[in-house]
Amino acid sequence: MSERVASDHDAVETHRVAIEAVGRTGRPRVVLPDELGLTDGDVVTLALDGDDYEARIDTSLDGDLTVTHAADNRRLARERDGENRLAEWVADATVSVGGSAHFDVVTEDHQYGLRTPGKRVVYTATEAPDSSLSDIASDLEG
Repeated sequence: MSERVASDHDAVETHRVAIEAVGRTGRPRVVLPDELGLTDGDVVTLALDGDDYEARIDTSLDGDLTVTHAADNRRLARERDGENRLAEWVADATVSVGGSAHFDVVTEDHQYGLRTPGKRVVYTATEAPDSSLSDIASDLEG
């Protein structure tokens, strides 16, 4: 079951996050708040100004939880393959490396949103998939 919820709704927790560059490559990464309870290797749904993608949570050399790649599906996100929708979003949005964005918690441990500060987004909130089904899908995909 899903429902629509706006980014400015009381049910959505918002954090300001930094958009940094990864080393000399200049590729963007988003540094996540520690209190989210996410761990290295988690794959979550990440909306970029309202468009849903999948992203893998990584740990930087500094020990920060980060997102460096958003993909069209969970398999691509796990493998960090396919088009990097996060890099495209930073290039196309009014956010930039060295700046910040708003990071919304839509469904804890499952669905998040990254948006341009001041922009209102309406999310389609969904429940996290049953972990046993996710485990089976992961096993099948290799």
